[in-house]
Amino acid sequence: MIVRHAAARLRAALADRPVVLLHGARQTGKTTLVRALAGADHPARYVTFDALTALSAARHDPAGFLAGFDGPVVLDEVQRVPDLFVAIKAEVDRDREPGRFLLTGSANALLVPRLSESLAGRMEIVPLWPFSQGEIEGVVEGFVDAAYGEAPPALVNAEGGAALAERVLRGGFPEAVSIGTAGRRSAWFDAYVMTILGRDVRDLADIEGLAELPRLLSLVAARPMALLNYAELSRSAGLAQSTLKRYWALLEAVFLVRALRPWHANIGKRMVKSPKVLLGDSGLAAHLMAIDDVRLARDRTLFGGLLESFVAMELTKQIGWSTAMPALYHFRTHEGGEVDLVLERRSGALVGIEVKSSATVASTDFKGLRALADAAGRRFHRGIVLYTGAEVVPFGQRLHAVPIEALWRWGARSAVVPSRAGRGGRSGRSGRRVV
Repeated sequence: MIVRHAAARLRAALADRPVVLLHGARQTGKTTLVRALAGADHPARYVTFDALTALSAARHDPAGFLAGFDGPVVLDEVQRVPDLFVAIKAEVDRDREPGRFLLTGSANALLVPRLSESLAGRMEIVPLWPFSQGEIEGVVEGFVDAAYGEAPPALVNAEGGAALAERVLRGGFPEAVSIGTAGRRSAWFDAYVMTILGRDVRDLADIEGLAELPRLLSLVAARPMALLNYAELSRSAGLAQSTLKRYWALLEAVFLVRALRPWHANIGKRMVKSPKVLLGDSGLAAHLMAIDDVRLARDRTLFGGLLESFVAMELTKQIGWSTAMPALYHFRTHEGGEVDLVLERRSGALVGIEVKSSATVASTDFKGLRALADAAGRRFHRGIVLYTGAEVVPFGQRLHAVPIEALWRWGARSAVVPSRAGRGGRSGRSGRRVV
């Protein structure tokens, strides 16, 4: 049984908020999770807008559609009926009972104004990403909180490069994780991309040139953790920059791509710097780059950017259930110093993280972290170089080289399955239910 760590936050939100939105890419397990909750912890009527009858009724008369429900209701894939958000707002303004509406969406409500503006201040949003490595292993990761602690990093029995490469190439989509062979997984990714681009993108915008989107997505995937350069990407894709930016926004809205903003000591300067780009799943990125274990064994240079994006997404997932709940950035100076990933708490405390695909680390690998420490001053808490070796090695005060497996082992605790959770859950091919 695979326990979703977002479930605890979802239960807490339903206890005191009238509207809760669980959003994330398609096939991350949103439906499985809300149906399990609706059958156990949060009894509610379940309706999906993938069903044409419900979709037609809600689009025809959103207010009348909602009036037909008595008690809590789960509305699945609610982005397909954007006018419903206005009707939900009216219902909530009339009765703010907690847990009235549990929504799921495969479009990022924060990036779709007509969805988010209607329920501003009334709705809590809980993200659901593909499986984290801890969810696959049956533990709740504590790396983010441990990195902000005072104890030095600790880890035993690192698993080594081959197993790590398989994790990166597999990614975290529940269906892809359950597929046993790389060839079948590749076929699943092909179908997945075409479904997203041919359905969810059309739900968000009436666009021309849909055939150009797969190529654009592949071009982005081929530049893992590179700086977002619209001019260069526009030339490579053969698209006008205005069109490219519109397409990028759509890919971002359906959780296929992410932009990682830069950290700067002056908050006002952060937004004018170039963000880094990454895909929301390393398995999908590897598929779009045509990288498999055979090609990776032949050309190890392909692994660096892919591994960095894998770590970035693992941290993104963990932030959702961490106590520290920091923001995630990257760091780059005009002089060339850079740090792959920077965690910043609300208090301003920073943890810098470098990612290396090699099994050895030298003092020079901490150059960027030392530059970050100089820029942050007393706010700098710790610097970590994650690498593919097996030992935790100190490189100075608050500077350590740490095996990448620490992401799901350092500070981890066993995942506890709620006593009634899982009823109504859907079994995957692996036979493990997801709750």
